[in-house]
Parts: sequence; structure tokens; C-alpha cells
Amino acid sequence: MRTVLQWYQHGGPFIWPLVLVGVLGVVLLAERISYLVVRSKIHARPFMEEVITLVRAGKLDEALALCTDHQSALPDFGIIVLRSRERNETDLQNVADAALLSIVPSLSRRLSWMPTLANLAVLLGILGGIANLHDALSAGSGIAVQAGVASALRPLGVGVLTAIPLVAGHSWLTGEATKLVTQLEEFSARLINALIQRPDVRLGHRD
Repeated sequence: MRTVLQWYQHGGPFIWPLVLVGVLGVVLLAERISYLVVRSKIHARPFMEEVITLVRAGKLDEALALCTDHQSALPDFGIIVLRSRERNETDLQNVADAALLSIVPSLSRRLSWMPTLANLAVLLGILGGIANLHDALSAGSGIAVQAGVASALRPLGVGVLTAIPLVAGHSWLTGEATKLVTQLEEFSARLINALIQRPDVRLGHRD
């Protein structure tokens, strides 16, 4: 830890832009993780099965009440479709598509910024390393050159350390967002089938 702090303290002028990128990355990671955790804080499979069962039993008000009792992406979608009171398949599909368009984009919002910030951190680290190395070589003396070479690696190390959690976070958050979208699409298809009394097809199940 002390070595990392020394890198920040003696890494040259490009350390401060790297600190700014790191702070932005941490804020973005925290905001996206918090949002996706809130949007996915429900056991999707049991919830879907319970809602579909209620709808197929004609208990629409109970299914709607179940959705309003939870706050996440799946219940929000269910509320929109069930409140529409539509029974025509085309109309239901239009409502479901509109609901997905309102929910899905928010799940992946700002995720593309993370690879950009990671790349920027690495590039700033390289640029800082080149600047420090240039200053060291300009100094002329052997000891100064050695010290300059050592300091040239510091901004590069900071840039890499900043990029790693951003890349890892982007990968994890993208996977979580994709999983949520898949659940929403499945819930959409099955809920529409239930509302128009079409057989429910589930892989691995026999009704």
C-alpha cells in the first residue's frame, strides 16, 4: 500500500489526471452496481412462476398486487402489462414492447463509459511514463536517469491499477444487465401467453 501511495505522490504531473479518472470510475462503478442490485433484488424464477400461476387462475388483481409489493425490473414490467387490461395479443405485445423499451435501456446506461475510462487511464499512464522518462534522460547524470526510469513506471502502474477494476466491473455489470434483459423477455412472452390463455411452454417442465 505504501508503494502505491508513493507512486501517487511522486509520479509526476500526469498522476492527477489519473486520480480524476480513477475517482470518476469509482463513482460510476458504485452507481451502476447500486442501480443493478436494486433492479435485480428479487428471486426471478419463483416470482415469475407465482405471477403466471395467478394470471392463469384469473386472479389478475392478486398478480398485480404481487407486482406492486416488489421494486425491481420484473415487477415494474408486470405492473405495466397487467394494468393495461388488454386481451388482444397484438395490443399486449405492443404494450410489452413499449415497457421493455422503457426499462431495458436504463440497465445498460453508462456501461460503455467504463472501457473508455479504462483505456484513458492506461493511455495517461503511458503518456506520464514517457514524460517522466524524457525528463530523466534530459537530466544527463546516471543516477538521475536511473531514478527517472523508476519514476517513469509509476504513472503506468497507476494507470493499469485504475483500469483493472473498470474492466472487471464492466464485464460483470454487462453480464448482470444481459441476465435481466433475458428474464424480462421470458416474462414478457409467458405473461402474454397467460393473459390470452395460450399454453405455457417451459423447458424442462411437463404440465
